[in-house]
Amino acid sequence: MGVEAGAQAARSRALVVLRMRSRALAVALLPAAVAVILLAGAATGRLAGPGWDAARWILTPVAVLVLLAAAGIALVVARARPAMSPTIPVTEEAAPDLYRMMRDLADRLDVPAPSAIALTPDCDSWLEDRTHRAHGPPPAEEHDDIAGGGRHPHRRHAVAPVLVIGSPFLWWMRVGELRAVLAPVVAGTGPSAHPDIAAARRFVRGLDAAVAVASSPHRGPVARAVLAGVGWVARLLLRSCRVHAAEMERGVAAAAAERAQAVDYGLRIVAQEQVGLAYAGWDRLLTRVALPAWRMGRWPSRLDAGVVAALTELSRRDRLAEGFASRLGERPACDLLEEPGAVDEAASLLAARLFHGGPAGPGPDWSPVGWSEYPEEVVDRKWRIDAARLHRVLDAMGVRPAPGSVAPNTGGPTLSRVLDHLTGEADDLTGRADRLTDRAGKTPFTARSPEPPPDDEEDLSGTTPRSATLAARLSAELSREEATAPPSPSATAPFTADSSSTGSPATPDPAALWDDRTLPLFPLQPPRTARELLADHLTAMICCAAMDTAGATPGLDWLDGPTLLHNGERTADLAPKILTLIEDGDSTPLRAWLAELGIRPEKPVRLV
Repeated sequence: MGVEAGAQAARSRALVVLRMRSRALAVALLPAAVAVILLAGAATGRLAGPGWDAARWILTPVAVLVLLAAAGIALVVARARPAMSPTIPVTEEAAPDLYRMMRDLADRLDVPAPSAIALTPDCDSWLEDRTHRAHGPPPAEEHDDIAGGGRHPHRRHAVAPVLVIGSPFLWWMRVGELRAVLAPVVAGTGPSAHPDIAAARRFVRGLDAAVAVASSPHRGPVARAVLAGVGWVARLLLRSCRVHAAEMERGVAAAAAERAQAVDYGLRIVAQEQVGLAYAGWDRLLTRVALPAWRMGRWPSRLDAGVVAALTELSRRDRLAEGFASRLGERPACDLLEEPGAVDEAASLLAARLFHGGPAGPGPDWSPVGWSEYPEEVVDRKWRIDAARLHRVLDAMGVRPAPGSVAPNTGGPTLSRVLDHLTGEADDLTGRADRLTDRAGKTPFTARSPEPPPDDEEDLSGTTPRSATLAARLSAELSREEATAPPSPSATAPFTADSSSTGSPATPDPAALWDDRTLPLFPLQPPRTARELLADHLTAMICCAAMDTAGATPGLDWLDGPTLLHNGERTADLAPKILTLIEDGDSTPLRAWLAELGIRPEKPVRLV
């Protein structure tokens, strides 16, 4: 009863949307109909006279213009390419067990099976209609074996939507849990096959695509002026049917959820808990682990496998997650793939593109990194690059080496140099050198350049003047590096995957159906502030000193990202001590921590 009620509600809303389409067509044809009546009246002699003649002369050109405008708008709506989510296509040869499970699930739900399966590097699953001709011709099997179950091979069946599955689900969930989570999604193919609902969806998608076409800035002034009118009409129609289209989708979702109640109901409750857990682990892995690697031109090639490690670590730390690790003895859903490693690599590369805006394929400045290589290739290198940048900025500011430095004549990269500058302990030496320079009447070799004003006063409020100046300098230096960095040859090429295999990266596809110029589509974090940049660089310098003078090593924490290991154990959090240094110019807590671990701040460190 619930299934029928939801489906009926969706159909009724779809009819309302289609009636709005019919009304728009009627408005476009109305001037032409009146003109035809006037012309017919003149031919029969019934509508004669100067007034009727003037009406015919005025209304006939208007009717022609309205018809041409309506035809143009209809053409744009029909030919505009609806947005298609960037995904990793998975063919049946690459995942026969997964396709078999989807067909069995569709049979249990008594709905058409999805026409194909694709993966997305996110924790979500949905059905996506890709029947528009701009999406390319569907495979032949989509008309019989998959969509129609092999029945009536002589008939052309309507192509069912594509099932898009979140790739983290395949690695974290067990096979039964994945089936239970996907049951309501697959059940949505039933309402999608109804002609009225399908027609209403095509109309709304066409309007949305037409708005996107009209909003494109990469056109000439004449084309922009013409498309501005198209966009206005499309937006007007979208506003008119927005509520009804939303209610239609709610009805479809309600009908699908009600139909799926009979399939793995008890298991679905447990599986939904795994959905939330997978999302938390995936988000933490991207922001804490993947993002530092992406920023330095490396992309972890096994992100989905990292989700399992991160969530296993979470289950070990958090009592609320107890019992989840015991599930790992069951068959994981990634076993439904023939080559899960290749799929994971393709999903990891696509995740880097979507969340960071990286190039479409590996290159000299965009290479993959395995988890075993992450501490040395990412953590150690990141810290040394940041430490080198910090000392370059100090050199440009004319900051003298710390008293008692091993290499005082060369301005060696020591931690003491940084601490003394931020705490103001080198003021006397700097002032004495400046006075001697003034007496000699010449400029010193390491003369300080004018200090720039802080770039964000609110962000740097509450910090010492030296911290604010150094933070502003670091922010400017990083901006210059990013501006002068040469673009990667593949940075503007849309991503595609090999449709004949498991989804491993292939050559760039110029006909990709998503706008590559707007990358990243889903940025993980806003740009770092000057205060955050200063804290990151200070942390990097401290870690370099710990590695070079106290035998510490770089490490990877699955939940917190780069970490410093001392005697094989993770060191205490440095953030409060660094915050005290930045805000108060007090290095006492930090120096006590350094002494406790045996770190020698006066010793030079190795930079990149």
